Amino acid sequence: MSLRKPAKNQPDNFEFNSSSLEEAKKIVNKYPKGKQQSAVMALLYLAQKQNDNWIPLAAMKYIAKFLEMPYIKVYEVATFYSMYNLSPVGKYFIQVCTTTPCMIRGANKIVEACKEKISENESELSNDKSCSWMEVECLGACVNAPMMQINDDYYEDLDKEKTLKILDKILSGEKPIPGSYRGRINNEPENNRKTLMDLKNA
Repeated sequence: MSLRKPAKNQPDNFEFNSSSLEEAKKIVNKYPKGKQQSAVMALLYLAQKQNDNWIPLAAMKYIAKFLEMPYIKVYEVATFYSMYNLSPVGKYFIQVCTTTPCMIRGANKIVEACKEKISENESELSNDKSCSWMEVECLGACVNAPMMQINDDYYEDLDKEKTLKILDKILSGEKPIPGSYRGRINNEPENNRKTLMDLKNA
């Protein structure tokens, strides 16, 4: 399954639910009159978030009508940027960073866990269709490597055992707690910070 190619099986219709519609109107109102088309990327993200992390063709057509722009322009944006998924990825979309810092710290073990628990191949839905995984480039959390992103949340300082436990929770319908799995606060040093000790959120 390629995430850059629209899925063969497509829903007939799409429209924003009440909360997405309200958010879409707020986004569009930020732009000057006549420039509403600039909101296309934000609205594609809204559609993807509402539709279990992927964008059907019906959503692109809906957004084109919503912004009064040609459908082909919405399609071009959706197919150009890799952050938009054009095929189902499941309710939980797992992105494993395998760039150098994460790989040095054991990202290959996270990949092993994903293969064992979700699917042998990248971008392949789990048996229950609830999730999928893929390797990605740097996610910008190198200091807390190795790490992975699940939907909008980061899970950091992982090893294979911790990753397996996180995936078990996802497969059972629970949402794991995001953040460091070594007890670190934000990006503090691995052996705890030695300065600014009087500041709780430093």
